[in-house]
Amino acid sequence: MEENPYLKSAILEVVDNQLKANDPQETRKTLKRLTVEGYSEDEAKKLIACVVTSEMFDILKKQKQFNLERFVKALNALPKLS
Repeated sequence: MEENPYLKSAILEVVDNQLKANDPQETRKTLKRLTVEGYSEDEAKKLIACVVTSEMFDILKKQKQFNLERFVKALNALPKLS
């Protein structure tokens, strides 16, 4: 599947906004944990972006509400992706 650079940029911006606002706090904690585990900051943000994308999919396609507990659980599972 071809990567959409605009969508990728927008999702990484969501990650950056979460980090700047420290909301949810688990995003920053996950970034720190992944960098300690040896991932570069860029790689860690891309992994977090996968979780953001998954949550956005559930919201848009499956008509689900944002679920902080589900989001945090997915962050905590990184680098493994569900």
